[in-house]
Amino acid sequence: MPDFYGFYTGKTLDAYEWMGAHLMQSGVKFSTFAPNARGVVLLWNGQEIPMNKIHDGNFYEVYVEGAKEGECYEYRIYGKNGSATDHCDPYGFGMQLRPDHQSVIRNLYDYQFQDDTWMDTRNDRKGEPLNIYELHIGSWKRKIEENYEWYRYDELAEPLITYLKETGYNYVEFLPISEHPCDESWGYQNTGFFAPTSRYGTLNELKILIDRLHQNNIGVILDFVPVHFAIDDYSLTKYDGSCLYEYPSKDVGVSEWGSHNFMHSRGEVRSFLQSAANYWMKEFHFDGLRMDAISRIIYWQGDEHRGVNGNAVEFIRFMNQELKRLNPGCILVAEDSTNFPNVTKPVCEGGLGFDYKWDMGWMHDTLEYFQSNPQDRSEKYHKLTFSMHYFRNENFLLPLSHDEVVHGKATILQKMNGQYEDKFPQARAMYLYMMIHPGKKLNFMGNEIGQLREWDEKREQDWDLRKYPIHDSFYRFMKELNHAYLEHPALSSWDYLEEGFSWLDCHQESRRIYAILRRSKDEKLAAIFNFSDQIQNDYEVEIEEAEQVKMLVYSDWNRFGGDSTENLEICTLKNGVLNCTLNPFSAVLLEIK
Repeated sequence: MPDFYGFYTGKTLDAYEWMGAHLMQSGVKFSTFAPNARGVVLLWNGQEIPMNKIHDGNFYEVYVEGAKEGECYEYRIYGKNGSATDHCDPYGFGMQLRPDHQSVIRNLYDYQFQDDTWMDTRNDRKGEPLNIYELHIGSWKRKIEENYEWYRYDELAEPLITYLKETGYNYVEFLPISEHPCDESWGYQNTGFFAPTSRYGTLNELKILIDRLHQNNIGVILDFVPVHFAIDDYSLTKYDGSCLYEYPSKDVGVSEWGSHNFMHSRGEVRSFLQSAANYWMKEFHFDGLRMDAISRIIYWQGDEHRGVNGNAVEFIRFMNQELKRLNPGCILVAEDSTNFPNVTKPVCEGGLGFDYKWDMGWMHDTLEYFQSNPQDRSEKYHKLTFSMHYFRNENFLLPLSHDEVVHGKATILQKMNGQYEDKFPQARAMYLYMMIHPGKKLNFMGNEIGQLREWDEKREQDWDLRKYPIHDSFYRFMKELNHAYLEHPALSSWDYLEEGFSWLDCHQESRRIYAILRRSKDEKLAAIFNFSDQIQNDYEVEIEEAEQVKMLVYSDWNRFGGDSTENLEICTLKNGVLNCTLNPFSAVLLEIK
């Protein structure tokens, strides 16, 4: 029985179970919400079928005998002024491939998952490694033999699983896959919030992909957009002839991307978004959501000076709390660059209820440091220490995301200072710094092979780069570093405990050397960094209770494209004092016993 009261008051997370198009025994029941419409007509199979008002007259419903899965439909909605606009179904489970935009009838419930073991044991990974590979499905790989067509969701499973396991990522994060009309939006301007984009197949084919990832112990996170939607007139824009989903005022109704902002003060809008978020996790078994542009939730238009949007904050708190209750072990991540407090505290403790927050400050400071001339890094030395002044305020995740490799920003490798050959050792050392820094990890596709071309959603990654020894060696380094991260608890289990991290030395401005210690219950690791362009001889640092050291990873080893043989002893320990000689732009990871 539909919970109309919960729908109106913004308390519903299952509206999709009775809204939209649902297959019955011999037909389909269609339902939509259009409170300001004069009338609604279903357009199906060349027919115009008037829909019936139900409940309080704000909902429209019709049962169509003989309607089948795979058929297209839309709603013709008559406004009070007599005008009519054809809309796709806001709760539709499928849509046509762009530029067509009718909704498609899909059977939501006929796939049987086989991932019980994964679902029963998944958790938020606070005390475990979380190494996320951020991926855009349409441009990771293309079918070369088929004129570079997209892979279907299910076709992607085998190559993606093989690659993730080989490379050392235990979670994958998909850029938004809710239906969207424009490839260049990367999925961030949605028209179908319940419809997996038809570019890559059907909802069942998406379920196959997620199911197989889970069976191979790989978690799956979805990029979710709860802030704004595309302006296309066939979608949510003035759905019933009025501003039903969007604010009526342009001052707050239009985003900086030209899209419409959701009116989070309206209960029906909250129920729509909450139901969409729950839908992806419950029906598709996504393990979590990365929520886009949360600063636009917290503040009006994302502008702190305009004040907190109390209604939107109330919405995100309620939604997050309910998502955690309904989907045990799920992960909720905020993309937020503000200083708003307690983003990652539970709602019951006054927080927003996210598990993690992107550390945008760490990302900007780190990339700025490595873009700088090595001679200037003494002055910028504390760009790499500053993050630990605020790190305990939230549960941070360290992102090197898609946003940093587009729009003239250059790729991560290109950002490194110097000529082509100089960039690789710096990138290797930087990534080791990222791995030993507290916080979970996210890396965008292509970064791991030293991509030189900015990301283009219309092309696959430049996999041919691995034919060149310098890029293949870089990939080998990234692979071994990722696996070291997964295998050593000291790099993750105490990420958010004070005793998990300490500076061994962060006062070597002139030499541009850093030394870090990470701990877990049964393990201690140390990392020493030389971010200068000079060899640093006989650097010494004291390590308490250290009796032996074992070199796990040295970024300058030959097999990574460096100048050092693996039998070269660069670090020695005597009476608790570690002595190291480090080549320019190099870093070493050590096990301490």
